[in-house]
Amino acid sequence: MRKKQYIIENLEILDAAAEGKAVGKCDGLTVFVSGLVPGDVADVMVFKKKKTYAEARPVKLIKSSPLRVEPSCSHFGLCGGCKWQMLRYEQQLFFKQKQVTDNFEHLGHFPSPQPAEILASEKQYYYRNKLEFTFTHQRWLSDDDMQQQNLGNTIETRGMGFHIPAKFDKVLDIAHCYLQPDPSNAIRQAVKQFAITHDIPFYNLRLHEGILRNLIVRTSSTHEVMVILSFTEKNEATTALLQFIADAFPQITSLQYVVNQKLNDTITDLPIEVFKGKPFIMEKMGDLQFKIGPTSFYQTNTDQAMRLYQVAKNFADIHPTDIVYDLYTGTGTIANFVARNAQKVVGIEYVDAAIEDAKENSKINGITNTAFYAGDMAKVLTQDFIRANGRPQVVITDPPRAGMHPAVIEQLIETAPHKIVYVSCNPATQARDITLLAEHYTVAKIQPVDMFPHTQHVENVVLLIKK
Repeated sequence: MRKKQYIIENLEILDAAAEGKAVGKCDGLTVFVSGLVPGDVADVMVFKKKKTYAEARPVKLIKSSPLRVEPSCSHFGLCGGCKWQMLRYEQQLFFKQKQVTDNFEHLGHFPSPQPAEILASEKQYYYRNKLEFTFTHQRWLSDDDMQQQNLGNTIETRGMGFHIPAKFDKVLDIAHCYLQPDPSNAIRQAVKQFAITHDIPFYNLRLHEGILRNLIVRTSSTHEVMVILSFTEKNEATTALLQFIADAFPQITSLQYVVNQKLNDTITDLPIEVFKGKPFIMEKMGDLQFKIGPTSFYQTNTDQAMRLYQVAKNFADIHPTDIVYDLYTGTGTIANFVARNAQKVVGIEYVDAAIEDAKENSKINGITNTAFYAGDMAKVLTQDFIRANGRPQVVITDPPRAGMHPAVIEQLIETAPHKIVYVSCNPATQARDITLLAEHYTVAKIQPVDMFPHTQHVENVVLLIKK
């Protein structure tokens, strides 16, 4: 009988793969391992085996790679947020570039042009403008915590932080996060300490009991701060907590709360109340301003988003007579960013609230040549819609990770814009979609952008020209 788990000794890591995993080879088997970098040699425990590949976890590092560095974060290895923090940043960029190149050469079969050099992020830490933390009555316990409990010592089990990967009910208490600038860490720690001191019940993720559920912190380049607390009920204790936050952090310009009694943490369908300040914060990109509400989508790396959109705008090379369609427009950031160069920009997005934000952002910036529509992309983008809004010369599309629906691709082919600028956070699905367009369009330019240092994720912009 084959063992379900077994050790591979002295596995040499040869490459980096998707999802932040490292790759080794053993007896013709491709082995994917988390937590290692190319050049490492380690003993690994195989926990899943298929015919051609296996998945494993490291149990002992035998030889350290010269590419390896000491992670800055004390939570590295448990928190799944920064899987590549032990890899030199220059090498992170190398493997992200390689990821784009491999997808376009092997999956999309586009040997040319080669992707341009990836645009690095000037900030490798404190680059995010939004984080969401989860309260838990029973935080993830370390080996030291378990030892203290076994000795009969009392430890604090309540915590607030991030979910352990693949464990919905396990939350790692975060002491310091290197992703979001001040005052994010200070706010989180103060909220947690006040709640513990005043014995406000932390949420039980399995039994769905307790009061404190989530904390969202948003910061902007205009130095405005939004804090949203999610409770299961509003009472004297939560009101006191909100007042404490308002008094302790006067720099918070938007303090809000939401009562969530559902079994999931989503708040987009719930009324969100303002406790103090405004119901929004303002973000700035170039000479444009954007109003960000509690549920608004906005790129979480503000500085790199500016560079990403500038690449898309340069690729589009929009003329004053051009009609531009912005598919999956979100809150209309790209649409408003390019509108002053176009005759008209038409944005489509499936989230109604995002479309209202997009319209508001056009109004704030005095932009009058945009039109926004909400609905399922595959159903909205029809020939009747195109006849009503004008046939586009340029289409910019920025779909979710899953890529574009086949019906949308078919409609693009039928619409036949001269240029398509495809922005994607998943080069694999992007290359797949472009393969379906390849009979009608030529890949002219490819530009990767690093939006998320210390992760395996990479944004990619591709210019397609009609044949």
